[in-house]
Amino acid sequence: MNLAATDFASLLCSRLCHDLLSPVGALNNGLELLADEHDPEMRQRCLELLGESARASANKLKFFRLAFGAAGGFGETVDTREAKAAIEGLFVDHARLQIGWMVEAPVLPKQVIKVLLNLALIAGDALVRGGALDIGAEESERGIEIVVRAEGQRIVLDRELHAALEGGEDAAVTPRSAAAHLAHALVAQGGGQLVVSQPDAPVLMFGASFPPQ
Repeated sequence: MNLAATDFASLLCSRLCHDLLSPVGALNNGLELLADEHDPEMRQRCLELLGESARASANKLKFFRLAFGAAGGFGETVDTREAKAAIEGLFVDHARLQIGWMVEAPVLPKQVIKVLLNLALIAGDALVRGGALDIGAEESERGIEIVVRAEGQRIVLDRELHAALEGGEDAAVTPRSAAAHLAHALVAQGGGQLVVSQPDAPVLMFGASFPPQ
């Protein structure tokens, strides 16, 4: 990936803004409706919709703070419960998506958490009709290994995302592929490896390994 840091930061911001546009727009529309609505039942419904949009916005911000941001308040390690809560909050409205969490370590390095979150984001988005999203991480004397597995009726992983995860030099860098490029860059910086299942595989698998620090 040959891209200036400022340009890449702009792409990450574009992705964040794109994902926040819907819930924040719903908040704005709900407030406009509430201002003109006098029926008690309709006002109550507007308030419920406002609450749902506010929670969705907060969940996305919490996730992207950990996945894309500095998350400075967490130090060099992040409580894995925070990562689990961020993933569950991001996909809370996906009724057809079942999340399996297989991470026993109480904390993991910030860099590892960012890779885990970005891979979970990509795999979850690939399950367009829902399914099972399993996330695991194991720490041992060999280092840290991450596995993200997505299985469902229909899995769609764009070619540009697959190429970005593999670190292809000609992989397009777009707001949509920014998370994939970030995951690959963080693994490379940590001296690790990132592997991706073949595009025609029935199950989508991501694996990342980091050597002992």
